[in-house]
Amino acid sequence: MPTPTPAALARAESLIAITPDFPAPGVLFRDIGPVLTDADALAVVTQALAAPFEGSFDLVAGVEARGFLLAGALAASTRTGLLPIRKAGKTPRPTASVDYALEYGIATIEAAGDLTGRRVLLVDDVLATGGTLVAAISLIEQLGGTVAGVAVVLELAELGGRRRLPQAHAVFTA
Repeated sequence: MPTPTPAALARAESLIAITPDFPAPGVLFRDIGPVLTDADALAVVTQALAAPFEGSFDLVAGVEARGFLLAGALAASTRTGLLPIRKAGKTPRPTASVDYALEYGIATIEAAGDLTGRRVLLVDDVLATGGTLVAAISLIEQLGGTVAGVAVVLELAELGGRRRLPQAHAVFTA
């Protein structure tokens, strides 16, 4: 899979919409929806997320909800499988779950399956405080998988999420 050009990445990034005060006052929400609706931008982002990990994974895990969309596109383009990581109560037969802290409470994510021997690329749209991705890494490991890396479209570095992720896992921002 070819690595996208800087110009193609810049174009895709320019499509990200910013909505102030959503979902709460003071928050600048970064919406990748326009990237997802543009075939060229979606292909470029998918290529960028996969390129650093080429050959090192055989399954892509996506975190609900926007991470599902990216992970599905990435799994299809790399001919690998897809593991959906869901919010609590959304998986008919969860085999593992992890609770994690949010800024306003506790959340739970779940997944089903035996990942023994699987190398998993974890994908999400944004790395903010890191709580969701730390929980997703733990969930993949509980299921027997090995995290090959973490790939996100955007990183809000000022929130320090990368520092919370285990040092053993490579983190890439498209």
